[in-house]
Amino acid sequence: MNLHLFSSKRLLPVVMMAVLASSMAFAQKPEWAGQGKGGKHEQKARDGDQGNSGDSGNRPGPVGKASKGSQQVKPAQVDVKVGGYFGDQQRVVVREYYGKQYSAGRCPPGLAKKNNGCMPPGQAKKWAIGQPLPRDVVFYPVPHAVVVQLGAPPSGHKYVRVAGDILLIAIGSSMIVDAIQDLGRM
Repeated sequence: MNLHLFSSKRLLPVVMMAVLASSMAFAQKPEWAGQGKGGKHEQKARDGDQGNSGDSGNRPGPVGKASKGSQQVKPAQVDVKVGGYFGDQQRVVVREYYGKQYSAGRCPPGLAKKNNGCMPPGQAKKWAIGQPLPRDVVFYPVPHAVVVQLGAPPSGHKYVRVAGDILLIAIGSSMIVDAIQDLGRM
């Protein structure tokens, strides 16, 4: 057997590479990993089966790729109670924003201008707090200016507008947590 093949100069780099490769296998996944299409069942079990699967938009960027001065901000963990999320201050903010829009004669998408105001197109409200938003109900994103004033939604939730109402819904299950209703009747 040729012993110069196993010299310490050649063996040391091979051993170091093996140790380094095995240590990478033991690294933990980041907390946002596994929220894509795969692993939904595991995530539901981990989140208490609240239906918080899918891309919540709260993923941090690639590690080491942040620019100088940038900071990853996670939404605060908030105890979200059905029917008890929106407070008076948030209702005032939303009503002021949409009141200006309506008084200027600008109706958001999905609302029709009727009798000096913006009204939903004649359909009865098809949603209820504590129930999933029906699939046939059309919803729109809440404008960024309103989201900034409301504050970031709790992790696993998002704000949407349905006709003349602002809803807080759970991502994945579309469970309606709370609502600010009748924006057009001010």
